[in-house]
Amino acid sequence: IDLFRTANQEVLQAILPVLDDFDRAMLQIAKSEDETLLKGVELIHEKLKSTLVSKGLEEIDVRSGDAFNADYAEAITQIPAPTDDLKGKIVDVVEKGYKLGDKIIRFPKVVIGN
Repeated sequence: IDLFRTANQEVLQAILPVLDDFDRAMLQIAKSEDETLLKGVELIHEKLKSTLVSKGLEEIDVRSGDAFNADYAEAITQIPAPTDDLKGKIVDVVEKGYKLGDKIIRFPKVVIGN
């Protein structure tokens, strides 16, 4: 079972950059006026994500305004907090993080305010 889990993790980790590119493409396509294109690509995007979820992949839910926790996120830089309530908190999520079961296979990369 461990061999299967390790192989599964390696495949999922290899697919994460493709998922990142897809997320970026979706943001650009969403800006277009082409509803048919947007709906078609959304369907493919959702199918890819649901397939990965069925294999055990789960996005780590961190967002702007959350308290920073080094156990669940990697701070890639600090910036002056845009508001006082963002001091020591996540200002931006630069790269999504994912886990496979209970194991984090890629930490979210975040910017924190100081």
